[in-house]
Amino acid sequence: MRQPVHTVIGGAHLFHADTIAKVGAVARKTLDEYAPNIEAFAQVVGEPDLPPVAWERMRAKLTREPVEDYRIDFEDGYGVRPDAEEDAHAKAAGALLATAALPPFFGIRIKPLTEASRHRALRTLYLFLSAAGTVPEGFLVALPKVTSTEQIKQLLAAVPRQARIELMIETPDAIVDSNGCFAIPALLDACEGRCFAVHFGPYDYTASLGITAEAQSLDHPACDFARNALQVCASGRVNLSDGPTGLMPVSKTGDRAAVHAAMRDHYRHVQRSLRNGFYQGWDLHPGQLPTRYAAVYSFFMRALPAAAARMRNFQERAQQATTTGTVFDDEATGRGLRIFFQRGLDCGAFDEQDLGVYKMK
Repeated sequence: MRQPVHTVIGGAHLFHADTIAKVGAVARKTLDEYAPNIEAFAQVVGEPDLPPVAWERMRAKLTREPVEDYRIDFEDGYGVRPDAEEDAHAKAAGALLATAALPPFFGIRIKPLTEASRHRALRTLYLFLSAAGTVPEGFLVALPKVTSTEQIKQLLAAVPRQARIELMIETPDAIVDSNGCFAIPALLDACEGRCFAVHFGPYDYTASLGITAEAQSLDHPACDFARNALQVCASGRVNLSDGPTGLMPVSKTGDRAAVHAAMRDHYRHVQRSLRNGFYQGWDLHPGQLPTRYAAVYSFFMRALPAAAARMRNFQERAQQATTTGTVFDDEATGRGLRIFFQRGLDCGAFDEQDLGVYKMK
């Protein structure tokens, strides 16, 4: 099944029937204003030989399908509001489901099911679903800051069968429990096969470890440990998603250098996640979409010629251990190559015609 390359988070108070179209428009405007051509964009993100096809497909993507996955957010991107106000937003957002132009993947994020916010979270979910009437197949409900299997059971009891849930791992005790064991397998078992993805929240996680705000970053070594634990415990069971880049490509004063620095930071984070086996991540602002898609497409297009040569050689040798140049390929590498091609096709970095150029079977 296709995995989206990102999840865009937007506050529930900002959601309207045309929100997805507006997100795409802001993304295109940001690109046109701060990096209007491939030469300027390549310089901004620090990849001087950016493949032209990555630029072209990114531009086309921003028009055709600017958002692959969207969450109406009732948590951090929404904040704590009077009950009457959140009630109204939950009802309004749910009612829009029948008329809004939705991306391929779509859902909401409720507040945590902790003692302090459980009632509010479940009430919001109930009001949203009631106003929606029928939610689409595969509708996603994200549970933030999950810490126990009991929270998951409460969520499953509140969502319709056609919906799926997502777990957001944002605290150390969701990685390793009080007995010193990995907590993730038990959390996934409690989902009863209805979990679509596990998302990593780097900022709450690093804050829980006492890391100061200045040092918190998606590429902090503490986050690497958490992501490695997620891969060990959850790969093959559910999709894995990395967290967001905190630096936004916006400037109220028109500071181009600040916007360019944010674009470069995001581009670097996306490609780092891809190299580490995380093919999805959060985007918090429309201005991050150009760098998201360009980084993804460039990552796959750059590697395609060498990967195709290795796969052809591997296939010609009837999947026996082979050596292409100085690279030794065995069956495990063959699996990795097949994953590469499938993910490249799924995300639109290349298509069957591109593979035909390299005489791929």
